This record gives sequence, structure tokens and C-alpha cells, in this order.
Amino acid sequence: MEILWWQILLLTIYAGYQILDDLQFNIFGHPVFAGIISGLIMGDITTGLIIGGGMQLTILGVGTFGGASRIDANSGTVLAVAFSVALGMNPQQALATLAVPVASLMIQTDILARFTNTFFAHRIDAKIEKMDYKGIERNFLYGAIPWALSRAIPVFLALVFGGGVVKNIVDYLNGDLKWLGDGLTVAGAVLPAVGFAILLRYLPLKKHYPYFIIGFIITALMVTLFDGLSGLGTAVSGLDDKFSMSFSSLPMLAIAAIGFAFAGLEYKRSSAPKSASTTSSNSQDGQNVDDEGEIDDDEL
Repeated sequence: MEILWWQILLLTIYAGYQILDDLQFNIFGHPVFAGIISGLIMGDITTGLIIGGGMQLTILGVGTFGGASRIDANSGTVLAVAFSVALGMNPQQALATLAVPVASLMIQTDILARFTNTFFAHRIDAKIEKMDYKGIERNFLYGAIPWALSRAIPVFLALVFGGGVVKNIVDYLNGDLKWLGDGLTVAGAVLPAVGFAILLRYLPLKKHYPYFIIGFIITALMVTLFDGLSGLGTAVSGLDDKFSMSFSSLPMLAIAAIGFAFAGLEYKRSSAPKSASTTSSNSQDGQNVDDEGEIDDDEL
């Protein structure tokens, strides 16, 4: 399958938009949305969800501090979905060989966008001294141009000129280097676990380990229960041709709802007003500190 010109155009526009969304609105600027949108454009939303969801889990514990740059998981997802669908590439293999490397390389274009954007920042400083409010607004909007181009141009060039290179690599991985291609496919499936490991490294797991244990056990029990019911239902349905009911496993939405319920309980517990004695005994310069020394009310 060849990537059509209108698909390249739409993917390029989305690549330029997604960084602006990530900076301003934070709605569609996530890998899972990049996978869905790219999958819709390429006509294979299943592959888009696999790659986008896998990339979302891979960067689950990755964040930025201050002005630090991070890997551009959205651009990596866009290219991985496009080439995976166009070349018939295994989604897990595309995640390991395209999404992650491209996302890492895009750090350089992110730095270039930040560097270029200082030009408009200095123009805004000059406009502030002149009290030119319209000029401030214009230069603020101009600052979006380097950000969008830093993603749109590399994605466009990769889609236009990179198809042949990627096809040769895929053919080589599935031919002479099949052992390496299979290994990269396994690595792509393991990458989401790496994201969870990074996230658990930063979460206060020691403080809230009971919730972690309960969530793990509930998930394991539900999966086992529903897998058994699904297998039993499938076997029973095979005995009667008129039995048309389908059985499916527990959806992730149900598991997410369980986690949301526990999160709500924890929020209500942590936001409950503390007694006067506890507040006075654990107060340091007007801030509440718990038993582990963590300041509770230092953010608003």
C-alpha cells in the first residue's frame, strides 16, 4: 500500500498541530490520540490504537521539568502508524523500530524550536516597553510557527522520502535478519512495561502500597474470571447453532472505573480537614507536613 498525497498532507497538518495542543490545550496532544487519528487517516484504526496505546504506556512515567525537552512520542506514533499500515509492518515491530527511535531523534527539533522561539520572545519584550499590546499578541501567535514547523517538516520529509528506506529495512528484518526482527517485536511488546516501571519509580508506592496490591489482585481475578466465562460461553455456544450470544473479557474501561473509584476515595480522605492538634504539631512555617515529611499544602 502506498501512502497517498492527501494522507501525507493530513498527517503533516496533525503533526504540526499536536505540539501546539500539547503546549496549550493538552487535549489531543497524546500518543493514544496520535494513534487514533493516524489510524483513521491511514484506514486502520486497530493498528493506530496498538501503536498509540503502546507508546502512551511507554512514556507513562516520562515528564518534563522546567524547560527540559522530552521525546516527541506523538511524531513517532504518527510515522510508525503510517509506515506500519502502508508496508504491512507488525505494530509491535513498528513501535520498537520506528516510534521510539523517531521520538528520540525529535528531541533535536524540539530544542531548535525553543531556540528559534526566543526571537519572538525578545520582540515581545520590546513591544512591552512600547506598550504595544497588539504587537505583543501578534508575536505571541508568531511563536507558534517554529513549534509547528519543528514537527510538520520532519514528518513530511519522512513520509515523502522515507518510505523506500523503511521498506528496505522491514524486508531485511523479515528476511536475512528475521531473528533480529522477532527480537524487536518482543521488545516492542515489553516497552509499555518499561513505562509502568518508570511511573512506579516516581509514585509514592511505599505510602499507598495497599491500593497497589488491591488493584493488582482485582485485575488478576477479574481477568481470570472473565476469561473462564468467555471460554465456557464459547464452548456452550458451539453446541447450539441458534445460540448467537458473544462473550468477551472484562473491558479496560471497567478496570479503569475501579481505579477511579479508589482514587476518589483517596482524594476524599486526603482532602478531609485535619484536627487542630495535628495541624499545630505538624506545622512548619505555616505548611502541613505528614509523618513522612511530605508537605501537603505547598501547591495551589
